[in-house]
Amino acid sequence: MKDILVVDDSRTEQVYLRNLLTRHGYQVRSAYDAEQAWRALEAQRPNLILMDVVMPGTNGFALTRTIARHPAYADVPIVICSSKRQETDRVWGLRQGARDYLTKPLDPAVLLDKIEAILADGGDGDGGVG
Repeated sequence: MKDILVVDDSRTEQVYLRNLLTRHGYQVRSAYDAEQAWRALEAQRPNLILMDVVMPGTNGFALTRTIARHPAYADVPIVICSSKRQETDRVWGLRQGARDYLTKPLDPAVLLDKIEAILADGGDGDGGVG
C-alpha cells in the first residue's frame, strides 16, 4: 500500500484528504508543521508528500526545499497543495523541488490523477523505513 504524508496545519484539510485517499487505497499519515513532518519522514519514508504552504513556523516552500535537497529524501515526490493562487507562487514551489502545485479547494479527481501519475512514473521513493 502506498504511503502518503499530508503536511497541513488545518485539521479539516487533514481529515478530508485522509478520507479521500484511504477510500482510494492509500495509507495516510498527517503532520501539522515542519517539525512533525520531519519526525514522520524519519519514522517511515513516504511514497509521496502533499504539502501545504502556509503553516506555523517553517512554511511549506522552505520545507519542500529542505526535503528536496536532503540526500535521504530527495527522490520522495512532493505535491504542494495551497490556497496561494498566484503564478509566482506556483513557479516558486516548483523551483523549491515540488513535482506539482495544486490550488485549494482541491478537485479530488485532479488530485488523485496527479498522485497516480507521479507514483506510476517511478517517483515513489522506496517506501521503506528510512
